[in-house]
Amino acid sequence: REKSEKKQSKRSDEKALPKLPLPELHDTLARYQRCVKHLLTEEQFHRTKAIVQQFGAPGGVGSTCNLSAVRKRLLLYVTYKTRIIVYEYWLNYMYLTNHLPLPVNSSPAIVFPPQHFGGPSDCLRFAAHLISGVLDYKTLLDARALPVDYARGQLAGTPMCMEQYYRLFTSYRLPGPHRDTLVAQESCVMPEPEHIIVACKNQFFVLDVVINFRRLNERDLLTQLERIMRMADSEEERLPPIGLLTTDERTKWAESRAVLMRESTNRDSLDMIERCMCLVCLDDASGPEISDSTRATLMLHGGGPGKNGGNRWYDKPMQFIIGADGCCGVVCEHSPFEGIVLVQCTEHLLKYMYGSPSKLVRAASVSELHAPRRLRWKCTAEIHKLLSASADKLHRLVRNLDMNVYKFDVYGKEFIKKQKMSPDAYIQVALQLAYYRCHGRPVSTYESASIRRFREGRVDNIRSATPEALAFVKAMTDGKLSSSDKEKMELLQGAIAAQTKYMILAITGMAIDNHLLGLREMARELKMEMPEIFKDEAYVISNQFILSTSQVPTTVEMFCCYGPVVPNGYGACYNPQSDHIVLCVSSFHDSPQTCSADFTKAVERALVDMKELCNTNQQKHIMKS
Repeated sequence: REKSEKKQSKRSDEKALPKLPLPELHDTLARYQRCVKHLLTEEQFHRTKAIVQQFGAPGGVGSTCNLSAVRKRLLLYVTYKTRIIVYEYWLNYMYLTNHLPLPVNSSPAIVFPPQHFGGPSDCLRFAAHLISGVLDYKTLLDARALPVDYARGQLAGTPMCMEQYYRLFTSYRLPGPHRDTLVAQESCVMPEPEHIIVACKNQFFVLDVVINFRRLNERDLLTQLERIMRMADSEEERLPPIGLLTTDERTKWAESRAVLMRESTNRDSLDMIERCMCLVCLDDASGPEISDSTRATLMLHGGGPGKNGGNRWYDKPMQFIIGADGCCGVVCEHSPFEGIVLVQCTEHLLKYMYGSPSKLVRAASVSELHAPRRLRWKCTAEIHKLLSASADKLHRLVRNLDMNVYKFDVYGKEFIKKQKMSPDAYIQVALQLAYYRCHGRPVSTYESASIRRFREGRVDNIRSATPEALAFVKAMTDGKLSSSDKEKMELLQGAIAAQTKYMILAITGMAIDNHLLGLREMARELKMEMPEIFKDEAYVISNQFILSTSQVPTTVEMFCCYGPVVPNGYGACYNPQSDHIVLCVSSFHDSPQTCSADFTKAVERALVDMKELCNTNQQKHIMKS
């Protein structure tokens, strides 16, 4: 009955939100041409324009695909299926058919403020307190008692879809030979998870957090963690670092998992990991110097096979990292939910820990706690060979990541707001200026935009490389100084207005990326020859996101980071605060075209120059008055 009530409540919540709209085909195609024109040569754009016109002609391929999308949308509505039609296409395209390794390439991380542990006991107390916070949060999720999120910033006050939160501790990404599967434990047959997996020294242990329908208190959690630490220290019992296999390319990990599954012992261990609530990874200290940049890399990949790279299981959405040296955070498998959901959950946990003292008094303890169970693995020579290959690839990935975390403290979002400008749009224009100064050209840019205003909404893309941004950066980089400060200021305001306008299109479901993806996949479903628009060079260029960006603001001291999405690109995650901006820039060392330190300096210079431009124009305005 309780599950039935939950499902009814879920349907009611979902029906209260509108469905994602389907934009008019001619609007999308017009916006597409505007987005790509300044990224192409004149010859390339001339060809693209003809292809787009043919695609969008009355009775043409585009109209056929769009009409089929409309019909499918109506069918879903009639059958009460709430999931938006583009959701499955997008999930497959962005995640499940992407064969790259999850660490760095896909899984983002949140880095906590440095912790100061006096020794192993402090580290375990912190872990017990964190687990207690996770259980507290999961109680809210299980009761569907989480307060509804409301949109902030532009079009503030709109209620948001909450479904992503309910996947935080009940999902698993299963590797497959051709595509992965996102598994959600929503079946009435499958009991909800009542255990977490603790990783320590590359070993995995089952920690039951609910025994006889009773949640373990913090003292009992600490007792169990102390037992796990002692068990992990036993050299005789130590097993190979099976977690390394999850760091490999997805098809390779699918093959390795199939080999593991031949043994019943391994099948049981995999089952316990795949059904757990989350992982808590107790990491060894990583070295003497722990800068913000180092902590970010350790969250993303664990430092490689020689450090804590095997002390992970990347298929699980939530992995809490607690290092003996105070390097702590969380790394997430991104396919079930977006960054804002991860941030909201993490902020709840940190506020819980800061706001409630550690409860280590012995009260209402579960009597006769059974020792946590070590997961066993039967490893053949073939598995050892697979582990060695995975370790080599992870080592190369670790060496290749170029991460730079920088705190820009000249000013923050308060100064930008005083200019009557959107902080997000302002920083996006600064990123465009920085890239142009480094590389002398604009590039396709991705900024995630939440579409949670709609039922089952995930994200669309704000295409920040606008023609207006290009006009501004050209004026700022013109060596002849042909543009006056007044003209530059007008161009800056125009660039910010264009960015804001496109952002509103994106969050209201009117951007181009989801619509074009839906049309492309609809052509596949109709078994049509792939339309020329999707084979065109412009479409390829426009979907190579050399700048992959995201604003991830926090109300607690922490920051988010992730890797680039293309070999010659940058990941740029920023966290605007009142008086400073935290910027996390990533790239790959083996690309001769990129350097995270150089790009960070260019962003710093862009932000300083933009402030000076604003101040100069303000002073001139005052003098004229």
